[in-house]
Order: sequence, then C-alpha cells, then structure tokens
Amino acid sequence: MIETIGSPGAPLRFDASDQARLGLIVLSTDLTSERDYARHLAGTGIAIFVNRIAFANPVTPENLRAMQPLLGRAAERILPGETLDAIAFSCTSASVLIGDEAVEAAIHAGGRASPVITPPRAAIGALEALGARQISMLTPYGASVGRAMAAYFERHGCLVDRLTALDIADDGAMARLSHASLVDAACRAVSPQAEALFISCTALRAVDVVDVIEQAIGRPVVTSNQAGFWAVMKACGVLEAPLAVGRLMRDLTAQGTDGKG
Repeated sequence: MIETIGSPGAPLRFDASDQARLGLIVLSTDLTSERDYARHLAGTGIAIFVNRIAFANPVTPENLRAMQPLLGRAAERILPGETLDAIAFSCTSASVLIGDEAVEAAIHAGGRASPVITPPRAAIGALEALGARQISMLTPYGASVGRAMAAYFERHGCLVDRLTALDIADDGAMARLSHASLVDAACRAVSPQAEALFISCTALRAVDVVDVIEQAIGRPVVTSNQAGFWAVMKACGVLEAPLAVGRLMRDLTAQGTDGKG
C-alpha cells in the first residue's frame, strides 16, 4: 500500500523569473522568424514565447490586412496572466499595410500592455542608429506591396533611391530563396549613392548573409529580423549578443561592452 503524505515540513519556495520575456507573433506559414530569433537571442537572457496567427497566401495587401483582427487574441494566448517585456509581430509587410499604430492597438486590445515591436518601425530605428537616411531597398514582394513599403520609409524620413521587388507571391517560397540568390539580388539592388541597404521580409533568410553582403557592398545592411531582435534587445535592456551579425548588432554589442566600464 502506498502511503500518501502532504507537503514537507519546510515551506515551499518559488523562484521569480530571472529572464526577460518576449512574446513573438508569427504567421502560420512562417518558416524563418522562430529560427532567427531563437538563434540570435540565444545567450542574451531573453526567453521567447511564440504564437502563430492565421495567414493565407498569396502575399497581397488584402491578405495582409486580414490579420489585423486576429492580433489581440494571438497576443492574449501567450502566457496568459504573465508579464511580457515586449511583444513582436513578425511581419514587415502586414505592419506596413495595417499600420504600426493599428497593430499596437490591436495587440493591446487583447489585454496586453507590453511594448509592441514591428519590423518596419524597428528598421527605421536601426537605420537612424546607423546614420543612414538615403537607402536602397530589396523586397521579395510584388510591385504593389513593394511600393507600399517604400512609401512607408519615405514617410518616416528615408530617401529610397532604388526599390527592387522580386515578385514572389508565396512566403514559403520566400523562405526557400537561396543564400546565393539573396547575395546576388542584394548586390544588384543597392545604388552607388545609398548609405545602407534594407532587406525587407521576415520570411527571407537574409540575416544569414548580412556579413557577406556588407563586405560585398561596403555599406551597412539592415534586415527585418535583424532589426526586430535589435529592437527587442533594446526594449529588454540587453546590449550584448553572443552572435552579433552586421554592423547594426556589432555596434549594439560594443555599446553594451563599453557600458561595463
């Protein structure tokens, strides 16, 4: 017969969380964002908790805007009742088409008060940190979404001197675009006058080849996911990344190292 006993004599103790917490909302079709965030935030002390939001290809303005009413519920289902230090919505084109403020309002309507990070707003901050105003832009989208992206950056103070749209309609195909094709497209996309290159879309595996592209074009490169976890680290007060790709992340890590005195 098994003897059943209650709790031990000493009172039970529970540890408080010693990690910052990121709520990450990704598309149901996304093959890249979770991998990138997990890899590049590893060792930073930021824990990632993910939920997915329904999305149906192709990547059109109508399908991107259709995610807006789903954002609040997606955020609400990430650790209900627990505090999140930041929430990131990992879709650049949807954030542009819906609007950063509308994305933020939809997430907050789900009962979360955490700071909201979107890739385009993070990219604007990253370009400002790099001192780059005149930029070239590489996107995998069709022309209509690509033009909306360029217009967004123009409204936020950038001069987009060249827009390259690869006209890929499926974000699964975007995620499978080869590294060699990305490097080649990036080198062709940048103008001689551009101070930096922005590579849009969280589906692209562009963060893998940031250093290769920077070396080839001799200028900083900002990608959607790279800007996203750069902004997440700043929001969480973390300034050191063991894996610091591109000038953007190396500059941030240098700030953190210098701050140690």
